[in-house]
Amino acid sequence: MNSQTDKRLIAGPAGLIEVAIDTPPSSFEGRLRGMALVCHPNPTQGGTMDNKVVQTLARAFVQLGYRAVRFNFRGIGKSEGGWDAGQGEVDDALAVLGAVRDSGENFVLAGFSFGAFVTSQAARRLREGPLADQAERVVLVGPATSRFDTAPVPADTLVVHGEVDDVVPLSSVLDWARPQSLPVVVVPGVGHFFHGQLPLLKSIIVSNWQTLQV
Repeated sequence: MNSQTDKRLIAGPAGLIEVAIDTPPSSFEGRLRGMALVCHPNPTQGGTMDNKVVQTLARAFVQLGYRAVRFNFRGIGKSEGGWDAGQGEVDDALAVLGAVRDSGENFVLAGFSFGAFVTSQAARRLREGPLADQAERVVLVGPATSRFDTAPVPADTLVVHGEVDDVVPLSSVLDWARPQSLPVVVVPGVGHFFHGQLPLLKSIIVSNWQTLQV
């Protein structure tokens, strides 16, 4: 994301996983909150940790005081292994969380499109485990509910979707959210990749967090 990004390889269930970590600058005046793990869109359709929406999520979390951690799913970039239709990719996310998170550190799980599906499944696995108390929140942008089995999520999950998403119809997201009584932030006139509206997406995330602190 910038010249200060810390890139490393960690051990994963299918081999090495390529990871990128961005940290709030030394001039950051707020309290450091923890770690935010951001999952990228479908790797079979060109998704990587350098996707613009993923980088926007990372920037939002850095601004809020989190270490933003992106990574490439198996078979992408320098990550070893191959596509596993979403199952092994959830394992990848949990492996990165386990390797990069500091002991006792709170964390946020976030994802875009296919990455939102992975995030939902990772959150479900963690819900009953020893890290449940450190899991602060879930953020899903453009969740691929029409294409992958997106799991139910906690009631305080932030879901953001474009009104005219031509990849994942808004109606599919609403059908998934409705049984959970889960609010969805709908951005008018915006498609799946938030072209021209990435600053607005960042603002939605940051302002939502700040509202919670009031």
